[in-house]
Amino acid sequence: MYVASKHVVEGLTKSAALEAAGFGVRINAVAPGPVDMEMLDSFSGGAERKAAMATAVPLKRIGRPEEIADEVLFLASHKAGFMSGQIVAVNGGKTAS
Repeated sequence: MYVASKHVVEGLTKSAALEAAGFGVRINAVAPGPVDMEMLDSFSGGAERKAAMATAVPLKRIGRPEEIADEVLFLASHKAGFMSGQIVAVNGGKTAS
């Protein structure tokens, strides 16, 4: 279900971006990797497993919530004015490996 829902978000983002483009509306999505939040604590099942998850990230650490927020702020800013229909991975390089 998790993988299927990720594909739905990607498809919806791209489809909505195409439909909204004529109105000057940009639509993008952020796909975060493991982020140090309560949800990750419950998902990982403990500090050891959480540390193991960090070793699988090329940057060798878990992301911070403010790093995800920074990307959202960028996408909402004029600096991303020509971006639309993109899925931005903020995951410490996991999709590059």
